[in-house]
Amino acid sequence: MDVWNHYDRDGNGFIDGNELNDFLLELVTSVTLSDVGTEVVSDVAFGDAKDLFMSAFDENNDGKIDIRELAQLLPMEEKFLLLFRREHPLESSVEFMQTWKKFDADHSGYIEADELKKFLRHLLKQSSCEATEDELICYAETILKLFDRNNDGKLQLSEMSKLLPVKENFLCRPMFKGDKALTKDDLDRVFSLYDRDKNGTIENEELHGFLKDLMELIEEDYNTEDIEDSKKVLLEQCDLNRDGKINKNELTMLLMSYDQVRLTTTDPLK
Repeated sequence: MDVWNHYDRDGNGFIDGNELNDFLLELVTSVTLSDVGTEVVSDVAFGDAKDLFMSAFDENNDGKIDIRELAQLLPMEEKFLLLFRREHPLESSVEFMQTWKKFDADHSGYIEADELKKFLRHLLKQSSCEATEDELICYAETILKLFDRNNDGKLQLSEMSKLLPVKENFLCRPMFKGDKALTKDDLDRVFSLYDRDKNGTIENEELHGFLKDLMELIEEDYNTEDIEDSKKVLLEQCDLNRDGKINKNELTMLLMSYDQVRLTTTDPLK
């Protein structure tokens, strides 16, 4: 915690920019001083060391280091490390929202301390590891210190997403970038990615997962109220048959409208 707080000076949940350079410079210097004395590390050597470090620890290739990635480097209790070392990360935001619904037992829109302990116990059991009540309390307190950015003693949706990241935000795929229009195959693929139960509609956690992915493109901090507000707007504009779900034709209409704006402006989400 002390190391993390020392380098994450702006408290944004990442070590990036100058914070990352300062961290790596101290790391490289601590290694080289014992070998070459007080010789200053050259820019070229530092650049090479940074590239090697990021290729080894920046698992999601976002050019930043988060607490999960740093946890692989720092000396920590092995049981606590298991909370960050997941061999099978969540496949999608749909799966994330299913997990959120399971542990937000009181439907408050937050993962509170007791719910967080149950979630951490669940993660440890997945690694065939048990924890005492005192250990769970300690872990929960540490997790809140790391991820509870607004210090309200609970985790909102965007904070929980840092603790439990998904493998991929589908809306960041190459098809949504560049100067080519979306094809019918692209639209079919996007629909199938969110229609996880293959019933022909995007609903419930599927729809919430889609909105979470969309929200992450424009906001760093968001909660369940933001998702519900976005859902209301989306259904008002795109749910033509008013069934509270999004079918393939309705999603196609939405994505084609977005694509038209994307191809004619530098920032289609504003």
